[in-house]
Amino acid sequence: MLVPVIALTQEDQNEHAHHHHAMTVDEAGVVMNENTDTLPRGCDSISKDHQLEIHVGRQYANDVPGMIFGFDEHEVQVEPCSRVTLTLVNDDEVRHQWMVHGLPKYLYPAGMFHIEAMGGHSKTGTFIVPVENKSYLVHCDMAQHMEKGLRGQLVVGSGSGDLWGVNGVSDQFIRAPYLPENTRTLIIAAILAGVLAVFLVRFR
Repeated sequence: MLVPVIALTQEDQNEHAHHHHAMTVDEAGVVMNENTDTLPRGCDSISKDHQLEIHVGRQYANDVPGMIFGFDEHEVQVEPCSRVTLTLVNDDEVRHQWMVHGLPKYLYPAGMFHIEAMGGHSKTGTFIVPVENKSYLVHCDMAQHMEKGLRGQLVVGSGSGDLWGVNGVSDQFIRAPYLPENTRTLIIAAILAGVLAVFLVRFR
């Protein structure tokens, strides 16, 4: 039995995507899980409206050794229950993303809010942050883009501590809690002590 194929217009496709996948797509990029008016649990009202513009591209990684890409702001700070309207401006030729992870899944499918801007374009989306003080991971999910510099954090209220690997904010690697802060100094001192011991033994 043949099943008829129904051709949808671009407008119909966008409307379908919006209702079933919380996604809007056009030539400039993608916005997923946008939320302009549904309050997270525990929020009685919008505490503040933020209008933010974040640029992304190679030029924002010039001062960071080993990195290829960067945001012009790797950290965003907002109040609990605030509404954030963010415009991602892509200054590169390749597409980039600004994704927040760990948001409440009852409101944001997969706990994620996502903006993707094609090369040379900008894309705007809105979401409302929860009431809890927490630090959320922001990154680009394109292959190797996070590892090459596109990693940041969204700090709601007082946050829950800096995430590792945020350019200009924290160390590039996780520091094990049992290691002292001066680990590098201790390692260098141990190497120098070893070299000195070898020198004394050989030329004694």
